[in-house]
Amino acid sequence: MADRRLQVFHTVAKQLSFTKAAELLFMTQPAVTFQVKQLEEHFNARLFERAHGRITLTPTGELVLDFAERIIGLSHEMETRVQELTGKVSGPLLIGASTTIAEYMLPRLLGEFKRLHPDTQARLTVANSETIEHKVAEHTLDLGLIEAPSHNPNLVTKVCCQDELVVICAPDSPLAKRTVVSPKDVAREPYISREVGSGTRECIDDFFRNNQVNLDELNLSMELGSREAIKGAVAAGLGVAVVSSTTVAKEVRLGELVTVSLEPPLRRQLSLVYPPEKFRSKLLQSFLDFIEKSPLLQSQIVL
Repeated sequence: MADRRLQVFHTVAKQLSFTKAAELLFMTQPAVTFQVKQLEEHFNARLFERAHGRITLTPTGELVLDFAERIIGLSHEMETRVQELTGKVSGPLLIGASTTIAEYMLPRLLGEFKRLHPDTQARLTVANSETIEHKVAEHTLDLGLIEAPSHNPNLVTKVCCQDELVVICAPDSPLAKRTVVSPKDVAREPYISREVGSGTRECIDDFFRNNQVNLDELNLSMELGSREAIKGAVAAGLGVAVVSSTTVAKEVRLGELVTVSLEPPLRRQLSLVYPPEKFRSKLLQSFLDFIEKSPLLQSQIVL
């Protein structure tokens, strides 16, 4: 119920970009600019300084942003509290997840949660862990599921399960005949890595460092931003990679890839992150409780 102009201004102010705000709000950029201009005319004051293709908040803009956050927060709380008087868990739940979690864990979890609470609508954003964490901290998302521990002290982090990572190689690779390989064995092979900012990349880099393999010792042949691209490159014999074992189950069955266990094993904790607000909607709390008790997570180590 908060003024639409105020909502649009708030998004622009948090993103410091009219383009990004338009994407998040599913609006055109001219429509976003128009809403902000209307608000500036209402206050008879400039809210943004525009120079060299960048925008910054004016002192008046900083003041308006402070009140906008409180107004929007109270408006959201009011609507949620009124809805909760019906006793139903309902409404949109904005979830972010890194790609492995989004594709291999969340479909079953969201399906079960929807069965329990049919009036809810999950809206999923898929990005790397760093991006998801940033969006949760900005309140663009209600919560996130990421593949690395949170680095943001302003977010609550809870471990929800574990995931085992393995080496993958082409069937004709020398490593394909091994049952286990060491980090130093991997370092001798052409290595294909995820992009910087990926939770998987961070976890694997830490694993190498903790096992006396400096990152500059790796024979890095490619950095790819897609797990599917990595699997394709490995299957083509361009190198080896380290991935979640579940993400390659189909390719292993088809004989396109071979998995080899690491020694020592590489297991990572998958984490749930959300803001520690005093007010928490019944919907969000219900989903957090559901995640904590879900047999889908408790019954397995590898997702």
